[in-house]
Parts: sequence; C-alpha cells; structure tokens
Amino acid sequence: MTNRKLTRAAALLSVAALGLSACATPVAGPSGNYARTIGTAPVTVNPTPYSTALVCMAGYARNARIVAPRIAIGRIADYTGKSESDGSGRKITQGASLMAMSAFAKAGMPLVERFDTSVSELELKYANNKLISDAPNPAPNQAAEYRRIVAGQVPGSDFYVAGGVTELNYNIRSSGFDVAGGSPDADEAKGTFRGRLFIMNIGLDLRLINTRTLEVVDVISYQKQVVGREVGVGFFDFLNGNVFDISAGAGALEPMQLAVRSLVERAVVEMTANLYGMPGPQGCLTSDPLEGSTVGLTGGYVPAYNNLGTNNGQTREDPSRWSSRRDSAVRGRY
Repeated sequence: MTNRKLTRAAALLSVAALGLSACATPVAGPSGNYARTIGTAPVTVNPTPYSTALVCMAGYARNARIVAPRIAIGRIADYTGKSESDGSGRKITQGASLMAMSAFAKAGMPLVERFDTSVSELELKYANNKLISDAPNPAPNQAAEYRRIVAGQVPGSDFYVAGGVTELNYNIRSSGFDVAGGSPDADEAKGTFRGRLFIMNIGLDLRLINTRTLEVVDVISYQKQVVGREVGVGFFDFLNGNVFDISAGAGALEPMQLAVRSLVERAVVEMTANLYGMPGPQGCLTSDPLEGSTVGLTGGYVPAYNNLGTNNGQTREDPSRWSSRRDSAVRGRY
C-alpha cells in the first residue's frame, strides 16, 4: 500500500513538473524569449451607450456647416478620496480628463492642448534661444535656419472643461442568500448554494467655462449606479474512503472605470448639443452617414493626407485592421 502511494505521488509530481515546464523555462527559445504570452484578443473600440450619439453630433455639425468652438480640457480630478485597502492605488481612474478629450473628439469638437504642455513649452524655450531647426536633416556643427516664433501662432480656446468625480458610494443596497442541505449522516453528501447582489454608485460634476470671461456657462451633475453579483455552489462527500470537496463560482462587477467614461460622455453629449444648437436625439434621424469622416467611436483626428477613403474614423473601429493575426494584408508580411 505504501509503494502504491509513493508511486501515485511521484506520478503527480511528474505531471506537475511537466505542466510548469510548459509555462516557463530558464532557457530562451528561438525567438529570444523564455515564454510566449497568452491571449490573442485584438484591440477593439471602447464605447459607452453614448458614443454613437457623440459621433452623430459630429455628422450633424458637418452637415449643418456649424463652426464649432475650440475646447480645452482642464483637470477632472478624483475627489472621492477612496483608495484600495492594500495600498495598490485609487479606486477610481485618474484619467477622467483624458476620457473627456476623447469624448469631445468623437463629437467633432476642435481641441487645443492645455492639459500637458511640457513639450511645447520646452520647444518654445529652445526656439526662443534659436536652438530649434525645422530643416529635415540639419548638418552637424553648422548653423541652420532656426524656427521663428510668430505672434499669435498658438490658437486659443473658447471654452474649457473642469470638474471631478465627486461620489463613490459602496453598498447602496445588497441582498444575498446561502442554502445548505444534505444528510445528517457525516459520511453522506452535502451541498451548498449561495448568491450575492450589491449595488454602488459613482457621481460626476462637470462645468464648461468661457475662457475669455471665466463665466461658467454650463454645469452638469450625473450619477451612475454599478451592479455586482456573485454565485457559488459546493459539494462535499465521502466515497469509498476518499474525500471529495468540489466548489465552483462566478462573479461579475460592472466596470467602475467604464461607468466613469459613461458619465463623462453623457455630460459631453449634453454640452455639445448646447454648443451645436442640436434639437436633440431626433437630429440623428436626418444626419447623413459619416463615410469618409475623421470621426468615429475611437475619437477623431486631423488628416495629414487626402486618404480618407482607406484611412478614416470608421476603419479605426475594425478590430482586425493592422493585426498580424487577423489582417491578411499584414499577416506574413515580415
């Protein structure tokens, strides 16, 4: 009996060793890496229920030939003060300002950078000292035509956005149950079943400010509830002298950071509708499709060349495009 147990233990150890060797090895393979990464999911768009409305607004403004104001994004901070208990960081994303930039770009609003101007300020300093050249390949140790500073070369903003994430309320309401059953005999099977449901919410306050006068022209406050659930089942039994303890479970929490993006995009929808003079959602019924547009669910851009037929806002939404695994035009090229 002892030999049988030793043989079984050795077999289990061998299988475990083989499994670990398949995951990682101290010897680099032909590619130069110790292990291959897992996962083949392509990069996809990250929309909210309001992203389509933002893209629709861009089409409405283009069709109506509306001259949109320039927008700058200020600091949209996390004012909840909530952080992870293990010290790993904040509960809420610190990138709400970046989400607002993407949202206004989806709506076709021209943006000017005010959030991170460090590179521009440094280059302006170099240009002021005649150290920057725009020549394609300036010769070393030889004077080149330096970049000139022209008065009024930086376009100003008409409005800017500021605000913050102001609420994060846990466990607004929760419910759950635990069920256990089985024979009173200690050797008989027993089972458990449990379920949990909890709800929390996130709040956002944004304001739109006239850059010239500092007049607050639009204030919006929204909240969004987030739901989470957890289900588990267990089974315990003795069979032929062996103990079987089997459990399984599943849980899901609506992404909190996606909730913040939804809040931001809903606020931007309302601000943009006001600035464009759009009558409301019914305006999307008459707008033309955005084929060849620089705006899409991924944001917007200024085209460098006349290539909108093959590189436009909609092609950026294709998860297979440019992927070496999914795009035949790229796959196997190199």
